[in-house]
Amino acid sequence: MPNWLLPENIADVLPSEARKIEELRRSLLDNFRLYGYEMVMPPMLEYLESLLTGAGQDMNLRIFKLVDQLSGRTMGIRADMTTQVARIDAHLLNRDSLTRLCYAGSVLHTRPSGLHATREPLQIGAEIYGHAGLEADAEIQELALASLTLAGISKVRLDLCHVGVLRAIVASDPKAQKREAELFMLLESKDVPELRALTRDFDAATREALLALPGLYGDASTIARARQVLPGLPGIAAALDDLEYLTRQAGAASVTIDLADLRGYHYHSGVMFAAYVPGLPNAVARGGRYDHVGEAFGRARPATGFSMDLRELARLLPGAERKQAIRAPWGTEPALRQKIAELRRAGEVVIQALPGHENDQDEFDCDRAVVFENENWTLKTLG
Repeated sequence: MPNWLLPENIADVLPSEARKIEELRRSLLDNFRLYGYEMVMPPMLEYLESLLTGAGQDMNLRIFKLVDQLSGRTMGIRADMTTQVARIDAHLLNRDSLTRLCYAGSVLHTRPSGLHATREPLQIGAEIYGHAGLEADAEIQELALASLTLAGISKVRLDLCHVGVLRAIVASDPKAQKREAELFMLLESKDVPELRALTRDFDAATREALLALPGLYGDASTIARARQVLPGLPGIAAALDDLEYLTRQAGAASVTIDLADLRGYHYHSGVMFAAYVPGLPNAVARGGRYDHVGEAFGRARPATGFSMDLRELARLLPGAERKQAIRAPWGTEPALRQKIAELRRAGEVVIQALPGHENDQDEFDCDRAVVFENENWTLKTLG
């Protein structure tokens, strides 16, 4: 096997794509800062039990594991940064007040998460800790949509769900409680025949509600339909009220409700959302409420947030245009170096030709040049 081959679903990022990704990363992080979010940088490696806190079996299967040569303990390469940021909030910052945190960095997956997905996403996201009200969920939803707008995406479909619906149904029937994991898997895949067989011995009202969930999909009117067909349990009513509120906060995005879209069911504690855009088969952003993750770190804090993959998002951007630049000759004269430094401080791209490469073509279009005229180094337009 050639030694230049990379593993499956792992790829280099070449200059034009890297520039798009980096410019997008800077734009999004700057926008997070305008909303009051502080940036943190968790480590790539942690002890495995820390990475798995509150994340469930699914995360365990996604994490690459290795043995720490210093302690002999099992470590993991992070597959998601959300739990790490929750640890920072709960254990290191230890604030009593509202905390807004954001992050950006590579994560590694044992398997791709979707069609054509990379196993090394560049994850960027934002989290709010310390506020249990829907105002925090609405801000996170707004920030996710604003991030997509900054990426030049105008057509967004926002899928909303709420774990409280299924949990309220399951809590009302002891038989359903014993089969919760199986119910989750069947609802996630919308396998109605198997769901019908599994719920054969359940209470009639519970069975009817569970069989109704896969069909409760559509626009915002689905919420009213759910109120009619689902039991009048307090947990269900509260969940549908939350969804109705957030539907009104979606702005220009089209909204769909899917009460059987339960990805992250074991991890989340309230509203969940996924953003889809034309051109990508996978959700470009996912988020929701996860109030219980901080418990294992010593502090249970209300929490909500979202994340997205910059590499996948950059695929939707148009090809990077060739940047205009200034060509400068090679030389070490102080006056020439000063002129080049002045131009770079002003934000110009200055390419200094190395000896023997004065006519090389590169990724930048040089429309101007630094030339020596009238005993001074000046800028000349090339024509």
